Amino acid sequence: MVNPWIVPAVVALQLAAAPVQALELDGQTWFRRPPWKVTFTNYYAYVGQTAATYYFTVTLPEQAGAGLGSLVIQQTRGVDRSFQFAADRTRAFVGLPRREGAVIPVQAAFNPEQRRITVQFPQPPQPGQTITVALKPWNNPFQADTYMFAVQALPAGPNPVASSLGFATMPIFDGVRF
Repeated sequence: MVNPWIVPAVVALQLAAAPVQALELDGQTWFRRPPWKVTFTNYYAYVGQTAATYYFTVTLPEQAGAGLGSLVIQQTRGVDRSFQFAADRTRAFVGLPRREGAVIPVQAAFNPEQRRITVQFPQPPQPGQTITVALKPWNNPFQADTYMFAVQALPAGPNPVASSLGFATMPIFDGVRF
């Protein structure tokens, strides 16, 4: 005789252990549980500095259901709209700035007219990972202001639907004058 408490427990364990799949509707790929925020870090906050790297960190939830296919980062605010990004120097890794883990291959493109950087992951980071994308501008903006970047995450899969992660805010200050 089978214990009536064991069967439901086994079924519950099987459901909990089953991998979560990406949600596909009408030929589009959606996150089941999308990442919900971006953390921004920049250690160089003065006008014109050339050593700046802009770090955008995203944690992909365990229940995301899909790997991270790409990030789209678009400047939405800031008076200097001419500073350029070196797309070929864009990189990504597992972990946080100054605590870098494994390297994640990327393909990046910068559209200067739209002020948009698209970072694609040929080998998508998987749910449960914290991923940091490091963007290299040629220099910080030459005008002090608060710059903002809208960030979207797209799942890996056919015809992905973007999830907004909010805005990264970057204050740029005038240098010290004597």
